[in-house]
Amino acid sequence: MWRQVAERISKRIADGTYPPGSRVPGIVELSAEFGIAASTAQKALAHLRETGEVRTELGLGTFVSDSK
Repeated sequence: MWRQVAERISKRIADGTYPPGSRVPGIVELSAEFGIAASTAQKALAHLRETGEVRTELGLGTFVSDSK
């Protein structure tokens, strides 16, 4: 399931829904939107960080990377 969520976020980044530098939904927001557990949302965001699509700033949130 986390892969499906990560793929949906990745598509939103690619189509400009979340442009470079913009904030992406956090764990609580993703959990509510997709009806998933917080741990599943966390795995999806971790995967996107590993691929370099997003970056996390402690205390601020997760943002689309400026360059993929």
